[in-house]
Amino acid sequence: MNRRKLFRYIREAQQSGVGAEEITQLLLDAGWKRSDIEFAFDIISRGRESFLHVHFLHRHLSPKVSAGALVAILTLTGLISGLYARSTLGSNELLVQNGENGKIIFEYGSWPILENAKFFEKVKQDFISQKADFIEADLSSMKLRVYSEGLLATEVPIGSKGREGSWWETPAGLYKIESMEKSHYSSFGHVYMPWSMQFQGNFFIHGWPYYADGSPVAQGYSGGCIRLADKNAESVYRLAKTGMPVLVFKESFITNTADTKYAPKSIVPDTVSYLAADLQNNFVFAEHLSSDQRFIASITKLMTALVAVEYINIEREVSITSPMVATTSIPRLSAGNKTSVLDLLSLLLLESSNEAALAITSPLGQSHFVDLMNRKAATIGMANSRFTDTSGIIATNTSTATDLFMLAKYLYYNRSFVLHMSMGNENRAAYGPSQYKNLSNLNEISGLEKMIGGKVAESSAAQGGMLAVFKMNVGEEMRPVAIIVLGSKDSKRDVKTLFDYVQANFDAQ
Repeated sequence: MNRRKLFRYIREAQQSGVGAEEITQLLLDAGWKRSDIEFAFDIISRGRESFLHVHFLHRHLSPKVSAGALVAILTLTGLISGLYARSTLGSNELLVQNGENGKIIFEYGSWPILENAKFFEKVKQDFISQKADFIEADLSSMKLRVYSEGLLATEVPIGSKGREGSWWETPAGLYKIESMEKSHYSSFGHVYMPWSMQFQGNFFIHGWPYYADGSPVAQGYSGGCIRLADKNAESVYRLAKTGMPVLVFKESFITNTADTKYAPKSIVPDTVSYLAADLQNNFVFAEHLSSDQRFIASITKLMTALVAVEYINIEREVSITSPMVATTSIPRLSAGNKTSVLDLLSLLLLESSNEAALAITSPLGQSHFVDLMNRKAATIGMANSRFTDTSGIIATNTSTATDLFMLAKYLYYNRSFVLHMSMGNENRAAYGPSQYKNLSNLNEISGLEKMIGGKVAESSAAQGGMLAVFKMNVGEEMRPVAIIVLGSKDSKRDVKTLFDYVQANFDAQ
């Protein structure tokens, strides 16, 4: 075991913007002594790491910690790097041309725009022109390709992927191989995964899983991983290396203006900022002041929920403390109790609980959680949005109707269960019923039964607002439509007015 890894972990985490307190807590959770951690910080701060690291590691680390816990630290290093580090290949950043003079520097994580086939192909060709080593996982054609110095090294079929709309659906994006094991045991599925390559959190590329008795798992959807035949997984494994970029593509988030055309009948004037548009082809039925930045209040909680499900195990239990018992419309939490992240999500989305908005951040910390919200907004394309807390109480939580359409689109195509949960329609078969009974649904709109999900915001400062997603009949076609209103005195009434307007004034052609 290379004991320099501890110093490298602390140094890289610091360079990525992780605070000393958070680094220390992660190390304590992994079994390190506080005195050892503080000593290591002191060495690094004095610039004496190269001289003292051997002396420190041999005199200050117990054998149990230096061997066992360092494995956990290396795993945490990979996760922290995945959250914070900018995408690099060797010493060069992966760049993509953006117009004539600009370039995009990719951050590792989900990139919804990569679900656009033309943009994805452009990114891929840019990587090839840079002679990059990378893996391409095409979840539409179910093919996985490995490129070496920009040249195709191998192509294999994908045997299975995560079910669309499930908790474990893999979004399009740029990831990287964070760790590799010839055989990885999944404590979640209680199976062994041969030729395992972890590329983000709970997502892996691996061979066909098998149980302890050697029997393979049944055919069907995976728990979010990309499954390959064993011989194909081995060939990919031998070409891959830790840190190699993984480019994931699936053709669902498509801007295709050719599939359906519309004939507008009239324009509906309105004094509020609003937007009604088709989520599948981006056709705008009606809009007014849709680029105006407005206070969005509790609509913020949709982004809170999105970050929670992408970065925290939903089965994780959170210990409720007194500061979490905040002022909210329907109090539910009590200090000293424990509740799962999944149940907190129900309170957050259905009852707009400010208590849940605070409690759900505890595994990551409030500041880091809000930072992830803003990072996610940037990758989705919400260029004119800013989040400053998780409940939407602070007036500097701002966005535009256009930006919120991008959020609705991402949720609809990648995290649809968040929308379903906002209406109390999520599938909890694998998790059991909520510990909270008789939850109120504050998002329902009387007379509109085709609502998939969304979030209402009632605030005197915001004058009300709402993001709502529907499956509605436009002529003879059933279409996914998002309606967003901001700065409304009666947001549900205005959403219904726009809903009725679309149905009455447009036909699919």
